[in-house]
Amino acid sequence: MKLTLKDGSVRDFADGITALEAAASISEGLARAAVAAKVDGRLVGLDYKIEGDRRLEILTFNDEEGKEVYRHTCAHVLAHAVKSIYPTCKLAIGPAIKNGFYYDFDFRTPITSADLEKIEKEMARIIKANLPIKRMEVSKGEALKLMREESYKQELIHELPGDEVISFYKQGDFIDLCRGPHLPSTGRIKAFRLTMLAGAYWRGDEKNKMLTRIYGTAFDKKSELEEYLAQVEEAKKRDHNRLGRELEIFMTDENIGQGLPLLMPNGAKMMQILQRFVEDEEERRGYFLTMTPYLAKSNLYQISGHWDHYRDKMFVMGNEGDDEVLALRPMTCPFQYMIYKNGLKSYRDLPIRYVETSKLFRNEGSGEMHGLIRVRQFTLSDGHIICTPEQLEEEFKGALDLVYYMLDCLGLREEVSFCFSKWDKGDREKYIGTEEQWERTQGIMRNILDHLGIEYVEADGEAAFYGPKLDIQAKNVYGKEDTIITIQIDLFLAEKFDMTYIDQDGQRKYPIIIHRSSIGCYERTLAMLIEKYAGAFPLWISPVQVKVMSITDRTAQHASDFANKLKSMGIRAEADLRSEKIGYKIRIAQLAKVPYMVIIGDKEAENGTISVRSRKDGDLGAMDEGQFISRILREIASKT
Repeated sequence: MKLTLKDGSVRDFADGITALEAAASISEGLARAAVAAKVDGRLVGLDYKIEGDRRLEILTFNDEEGKEVYRHTCAHVLAHAVKSIYPTCKLAIGPAIKNGFYYDFDFRTPITSADLEKIEKEMARIIKANLPIKRMEVSKGEALKLMREESYKQELIHELPGDEVISFYKQGDFIDLCRGPHLPSTGRIKAFRLTMLAGAYWRGDEKNKMLTRIYGTAFDKKSELEEYLAQVEEAKKRDHNRLGRELEIFMTDENIGQGLPLLMPNGAKMMQILQRFVEDEEERRGYFLTMTPYLAKSNLYQISGHWDHYRDKMFVMGNEGDDEVLALRPMTCPFQYMIYKNGLKSYRDLPIRYVETSKLFRNEGSGEMHGLIRVRQFTLSDGHIICTPEQLEEEFKGALDLVYYMLDCLGLREEVSFCFSKWDKGDREKYIGTEEQWERTQGIMRNILDHLGIEYVEADGEAAFYGPKLDIQAKNVYGKEDTIITIQIDLFLAEKFDMTYIDQDGQRKYPIIIHRSSIGCYERTLAMLIEKYAGAFPLWISPVQVKVMSITDRTAQHASDFANKLKSMGIRAEADLRSEKIGYKIRIAQLAKVPYMVIIGDKEAENGTISVRSRKDGDLGAMDEGQFISRILREIASKT
């Protein structure tokens, strides 16, 4: 038979050889590194017998699908080890995930993190035994018999079609329901580590039982595992959920509820700084500020389409049939449309740019919320540009330019990527409008993005229900990607709200609407800043910019007066006048990551100078007050 290899070359092989034998005939090194194969694009194990002319690709750990096979096998080894130690536990599911794997278990007696060590030892024993991993194919009836003690597996099997051949994988005395493929044997796993325990509802439904999820990671080289674990430890140090609490930026309270963080004075000050900065810059660029209600009657959302397409994410007060059903707003657009409709508009009035710092509410599931990144109440730099078709590209460009400016000032420009989110024509219930309208709108947006030279990926099914969007995305310290800012083109809602303008030809026409944000969700942006800077924020957004410290009680008044002088010039300063050793005061300021420390002792008070320490550069020595103030004001103004 002839096999076409990944590089396009064609080679002759004996009919019926396995993928591993084919790899060995190409290169012994390739056979040693191989973890799986693809035959005519189908992912298979290395024991798969190839018959007839085919396309063959040998996968190693360097391939993403190779990593998945490798780590999925490790998940099976984990399940094998757990069943060996805790034979009464029930198995749920155990997939490979980005950077690792997990398996969900229903333990009769709960385990703790301290138990992970003995599970790892049992896994190491199974790996050392180098047990062959064999695929078994059985009928549905046989599958149910094999899993008669495993209620979660039985539930999965019952959902499969009656005539479907069901596959299992066996290693030693352990058998698990699985589509596969897997490594040829357990001994192929070179380096692994169990990383944490967590709770997880069966099938992700909070109405189901809470299971125990064991996470782990695996690599084909010990050095890569150690490097990854070091990166994870660094990520933990920068995790905004931990660091934000340590720096007293935000907190949560179970009596208030999930997804409802409390911004403490440091966090509230940062939010205020960012909000003033954003609103001032938007005003400079021709935006008009609005302030609209936090809730509205369901009538408003029925016009916009949110009631039909977004209601499950809304907090609704009242029941169908009531005289008045109210809902907390999930977005601002319908409110600003009503402002636009207040009075006749001409083409000369356009574009009109409305902006609002909006409190919004979305009913996220309890398992979806995380720190400041995903919450139920959040603050959005929301805005809508209402323009003519001729103005669309220039206005889109202006919205993107504002985003770039914000990202540059925050130091986040290099952190982001771009995604062109489109509709899914196979899911018509999710969207308003016709296929022709969507294709036209997406064509317009693609042309704009290409004209602007933006490098983007495309994602079907990720558009808003009323239009395609440019999602500006960034990863958190653990590599999870979230959308932080969006710019959307909407050709539909103006007509739904009967928003018109009189064009040059005297005819009423519907404008185009750009939904946009400039800095995104403030809470999510704050989380990103905490993680990027590990709490050591740029001077201009630091909640406390200068800590002024007295060395002795004799200089306390001098230190207090200088702190007040800084405050009068708009510099956020605090005085530490406690009767503590100066080394202790400096240490406390360093832990709080204050950018500048000013130290005033008897010598400084007598000479009319100050001693300055920088968070970044250490001891800067003695300065006169004016010299220091000029330095810090320049740095604040530069937003570096």
